[in-house]
Amino acid sequence: MRPHSADRTVTVLGECVADVFTTPDTHMDTDTESTGLHMRVLPGGGPANTAVALARLGTPTRFLGRLSHDTFGELFRARLIRSGVDLSACVTAPESSTLAFADLDQAGQAGYSFFAEGTADWQWTDAELAATPLQGSSCLHTGSLALAREPGGSRIEDHLDRARRYMTISLDPNVRPLLVEPAVYRHRINRWCELTDILRLSEEDLVHLLPGAGPEEACDTFHTAGAHLVVITLGERGALASLDGARVTVPVQPAQVIDTVGAGDSFTAGLLHHLATLGRLGSRLDELTIDETAHACAYAADVAARTCAVSGANPPWGAQLQQEDAMRRAAAHSPR
Repeated sequence: MRPHSADRTVTVLGECVADVFTTPDTHMDTDTESTGLHMRVLPGGGPANTAVALARLGTPTRFLGRLSHDTFGELFRARLIRSGVDLSACVTAPESSTLAFADLDQAGQAGYSFFAEGTADWQWTDAELAATPLQGSSCLHTGSLALAREPGGSRIEDHLDRARRYMTISLDPNVRPLLVEPAVYRHRINRWCELTDILRLSEEDLVHLLPGAGPEEACDTFHTAGAHLVVITLGERGALASLDGARVTVPVQPAQVIDTVGAGDSFTAGLLHHLATLGRLGSRLDELTIDETAHACAYAADVAARTCAVSGANPPWGAQLQQEDAMRRAAAHSPR
């Protein structure tokens, strides 16, 4: 199956999460001798971050999410719309939004504690998913908590089974052991590999999914289970990509790191954007080559690095990247 020229749209199915960053209140009330916290709330959530990055890069993007009617839900909508994401298929949910309190270490790595019980993102019904369009997209990307948490997770699995007849399937497990026991991911990962064409995960995910396995062994395991393209991001060491067993390691360029929030999501978006530009989405990746895969991963690594260079999940815009590339080319050809 080859995508029609108009079907470059990528659909992203998953959650929106309010990332709450706290800093101590440096002003002490001398009368009560009490201190407090300042809170800064940014819209996030792995799938939502991926949708934002895809749209900013220039890929037509549709988001399928259950967006609450609360204040945070409006925050999510505003960010997605400003980035150019199509929300026409979203569900307005009566439940509250999911909150994640983020703690950054000295290296900018984020750890999270969640307020997620009974929130909107996990309550997908069969009727809601049946109403979502299965045609008009070249790819459906999902994963993270929406795929792992019930009652919606199993229903999303069934939706992927229907959707893969029409489009490429991409999946990022994005393991969150504070909310879902790693054993749940290990039990379901083989089924996810059966359903997906592209499996993008981090080295940290790998520790939970296949304890003791190295990246090369993990690629073989995931290929055997059914995934065609496996990409494992390795932090400062770059990324390992395996296309049905043909492998390439892609380095990353040194970059200033403010924090790593949303970096993996931006990598996924860069990968899918590049593959969409090549016209490789819409099928089982039958025509994709390992050289094309390497170029796609290099582009994805650049997008992720630029996300790390700013605070929060704030991926770059495609026009910005094109302008910077043009300036670099001009500088390289200018007389010295």
